[in-house]
Amino acid sequence: MLSVWTKNSEFKSFPKLEKDIKTDVAIVGGGIAGLLCAYTLKQQGVDCVVLEADRVCKGVTQNTSAKITSQHGLVYDKFIKKFGIEKAQMYLQANENAVKVYSEMCKNIDCDFEQKDNYVYSVNNSRKINDELHALVRIGYNPDFCTEIPVPIEIMGAVKFHNQAQFNPLKFLSFISRGLAIYENTKVIEIRGKRAITQNAKVTADYFIVATHFPFMNKYGGYFIKLYQERSYYLALQGGPDVNGMYVDEADKGMSFRNYENYLLVGGGDHRTGKDGGNYKELKEFSTIHYPEYPIKFQWATQDCMTLDSVPYIGRYSKKIPNVFVATGFNKWGMTSSMVSAQLLCDMILQKKNDYEELFSPSRSMCTLQLPINVFESTIGLLTPSRKRCPHLGCALKWNSAEHTWDCPCHGSRFEEDGKLINNPATDDLKK
Repeated sequence: MLSVWTKNSEFKSFPKLEKDIKTDVAIVGGGIAGLLCAYTLKQQGVDCVVLEADRVCKGVTQNTSAKITSQHGLVYDKFIKKFGIEKAQMYLQANENAVKVYSEMCKNIDCDFEQKDNYVYSVNNSRKINDELHALVRIGYNPDFCTEIPVPIEIMGAVKFHNQAQFNPLKFLSFISRGLAIYENTKVIEIRGKRAITQNAKVTADYFIVATHFPFMNKYGGYFIKLYQERSYYLALQGGPDVNGMYVDEADKGMSFRNYENYLLVGGGDHRTGKDGGNYKELKEFSTIHYPEYPIKFQWATQDCMTLDSVPYIGRYSKKIPNVFVATGFNKWGMTSSMVSAQLLCDMILQKKNDYEELFSPSRSMCTLQLPINVFESTIGLLTPSRKRCPHLGCALKWNSAEHTWDCPCHGSRFEEDGKLINNPATDDLKK
């Protein structure tokens, strides 16, 4: 099913690229990250085009929970321990600035923008909550501590961020896409030097931004080892109670809540793509028990790229191709991460100093426990016998009975029952 955002959001169609063109910057991918990059560059007078293989915002972007917040779980205590106080502060500042930019932009855009407080709660670990509160005070932020939230879950405590926001992302993106040079149904096959090769034409550019959710060029950057993907599920309950805020569990398999119009949005059922998980079944069981009087009007799933250290990869795709940039690995926080990407990559292309370049650099050290886990999962996938193989790197596909799709447990590619590609990093349909 389609997400609740599609209910009253419409995009005009854009032409297919049929002839060779030249531009300053070519952006591959027409989701929120790609469109924000194009919009930001255009505001700075840079000529750019967006190249989208399908339709604009018809991929992961339309399936977001659309929370605009700098509170990305209980991350700041972890960041201080791993990166130090200064970089933890920088991560907060970059995302707080993203929230402010949205607030300014949305003053003139009809996109159901609302300022709301954000809460990260724990059902069983008060120590994590206390550690996060202490970490935030150390980096100069003053959150609130809460012992109750207006959802039917008993908690040990919650960390509250004031003045965050929520909106309808498709209404927002429909507005900013006006006036941008966008080509739909224009699949980029490869980037070679200063040229992007599509099915029917070539695009010559000084710089390229790859904003395809999962980077599609395997030869550079090692993203197939540095990223893995997770699926999350959402229900929109018509007439559900107003919870007056945004709520998310700190646990990987916890639940999230927010409102939109007269709907209560309930999220959860998370699992690594290609693995078993709670999916819709878990959410429907919860809603039947706690919200039986409110019918399900929309249900949808999304997919997120997860990095090794919980910080997105934003910057040069690889040192070997310095004119190509990337924005990926948003760790379920694509709204602010996309805005951070647009601000940072615009500065890098214009050769302006940006204090966040090192923090988000895709070439930073990746010595974490998740790295051998990713290697192990890929090895198992390659060695597992199966008739259905992913065209990305040849891993065995697994049938997803909840969504009736073929999913890759190695890198997260997904295909419809008939083999049509749904999610990258694969770039082709399954062979018949």
